[in-house]
Amino acid sequence: MKSLPRSSGDLLADRRADYAEMLFAAADHAAAAELMLGALELAPGWAMGWFRLGEMREAAGALGEAAQAWRMALKLDPDDRPGAALKLELVGAAPVSSAPPGAFVEALFDQYAASFDQSLVGKLGYRVPELLIEAIRAAGERRFETVVDLGCGTGLMGEKLRPMAGFLEGHDISAAMLKKAEARKIYDRLAKSDLQSLALPAASADLVVAADVFIYVGMIDGVVSRTAAALRPGGLFAFSVEKHDGPEDLVLRPSRRYAHSQAYLQRLLDQSGLTVLWLDAQPIRMDRGEPIAGLLVLAEAR
Repeated sequence: MKSLPRSSGDLLADRRADYAEMLFAAADHAAAAELMLGALELAPGWAMGWFRLGEMREAAGALGEAAQAWRMALKLDPDDRPGAALKLELVGAAPVSSAPPGAFVEALFDQYAASFDQSLVGKLGYRVPELLIEAIRAAGERRFETVVDLGCGTGLMGEKLRPMAGFLEGHDISAAMLKKAEARKIYDRLAKSDLQSLALPAASADLVVAADVFIYVGMIDGVVSRTAAALRPGGLFAFSVEKHDGPEDLVLRPSRRYAHSQAYLQRLLDQSGLTVLWLDAQPIRMDRGEPIAGLLVLAEAR
């Protein structure tokens, strides 16, 4: 998949867009949006520019005009690599969705692959791999013949899984992430996969892990039921989510990540034939200086 151009291709339009970003950084959001609109008059086919205009208008409090800009971005890029549909949803200008656009998730992680480890671990205090490994070991120290790392990313979780895995395979939607994971030389198999449609062979896995993945999946009914079918009897499923305390099963947050409720997870696991062995609420990382509350789960196939 080609990345969305960050440049309009027009020198004058790019110059105006740069000035708009300077104004935006100085918190003059309305002026930034006006100047960005001027840039788009010179380069009306620039999808990423329209998306950015929407963000500037949103910051200025002009949500109706922001929605217009995001609709234009979506019209120019129907695959929705910027994630305009999610922004429309967040401002109430589109119906609630059950999942993010796959192209948005793929583009997001392709973009961040180079700095992912440093940002997540070094700056955001990412703790999920360590916490899940502790839970797996607490269930009984053992090796697993076949381990599957869903949404493996650059291999941060895989490094923790490797000592306990006979065969370790990883799946991710981002080719750039998979390239980073391959460089670690810890996986026996890597595959480019969309978790919304991935179906593992029945009764083929002893441990399946999804570390900080479902926040970019949305409704997880399908992936949980398919994971349950892929586990051998007594096999384990370990995963994390951002914690939602409201009555809804899940919500889309302004970060464009999903948060899931404990009741939803417990109901879904039970329906899929999985018994919860351990469930804990802990901060899983920082975001904008604040801890993100998470739920960490370990379940067993009945």
